[in-house]
Amino acid sequence: MSEDITYIGLDAHMETIHAAILLPGSPESVLDSFANTPDGILRFARRIKKRAPGPIESCYEAGPLGFGLQRSLIALGLGDVVIAPSLIPKKPGERIKTDRRDARKLADLFRAGLLTEVHPPTAEQEAVRDLCRAREAAKGDQKRARHRLSKFLLRRSIRWTAGRKAWTQAHQEWLRGRRLPHPADQAILDDHLLALEQLEGRLHAFDEQIAALAAQEPYVEAIGHLRCFRGIDTLTALSILTELHDVQRFASPRQLMAYLGLVPSEHSSGGVEKRGALTKTGNRRVRRLLIEAAWHYRHRPAVGYRLKKRREGQPARVIAIADRAQQRLHRRYRRLLERGKPHNKVVAAVGRELVGFVWAALQPQES
Repeated sequence: MSEDITYIGLDAHMETIHAAILLPGSPESVLDSFANTPDGILRFARRIKKRAPGPIESCYEAGPLGFGLQRSLIALGLGDVVIAPSLIPKKPGERIKTDRRDARKLADLFRAGLLTEVHPPTAEQEAVRDLCRAREAAKGDQKRARHRLSKFLLRRSIRWTAGRKAWTQAHQEWLRGRRLPHPADQAILDDHLLALEQLEGRLHAFDEQIAALAAQEPYVEAIGHLRCFRGIDTLTALSILTELHDVQRFASPRQLMAYLGLVPSEHSSGGVEKRGALTKTGNRRVRRLLIEAAWHYRHRPAVGYRLKKRREGQPARVIAIADRAQQRLHRRYRRLLERGKPHNKVVAAVGRELVGFVWAALQPQES
């Protein structure tokens, strides 16, 4: 590592940014602050370049500001790194926290090499990832709107025919045909139905955009591979790819499992090994998606009509991996159940092993 590097720790907020600057050979950092605006960042970069004798490296904690600040700093020549806040070392006795102290702490730890970098997405990857997240948020809004409507009708002693599935086309036609005696109740019902209609339109638009993106580069090949697996279709596949950014950065399946928080926690000391619940660190969205897919492997291995259609034109290598996943994961599910393990723990174990098969399927084929 070059000895003439200037290290900068940034405590970034929506309005202002506090900076701690460690010049080469200096034991103490110099403090600065500036507005979190394009003009404020530009002026700060000019001031630092006048004082720094060599390369400049900066860092800030990942948070609500996203990666826009990082891209701005890199464009200005202040090679920026985004740090995982949950992995920053912390002294147990620290009881004072200020923006200036946080900036100094970041600069000191950054120069010492004790910080963990977050892998940043490109602007395009971030846009597609946020599209998948927006679709997920709209689906959550739809679920809440349905609950409000069903509970409103329940309070009015209006029930859908017992034993029939709700929110089918027949159920929605039945809802639209309800006429309540009180005008206020009818207004509430109409408002709920209008909200549901708008949400369904939003979801339909999101699905069309996601399907169009999934059919383009650089996603089409990887999505085709993931869709060979039971329980993974276009939306899940695109969400996994955009949340992970680049699977090739994980050298082994175990690294990916650890990143997704699907490995047991451990507190071992003095020759005594003690393992606990799953760490549940890292990307919770991908973890949830893979756990949901893992539930499909409780069924006996089979290739239905839809899965067969998804596999058309895909490499034999990937199909073979997906078939091995069906066989192994179903056996794993049955064995753990027979040992008396709870269903949720069994599915979490199956989901962890599914990560390994997904990692293998996304690896480039050796020529």
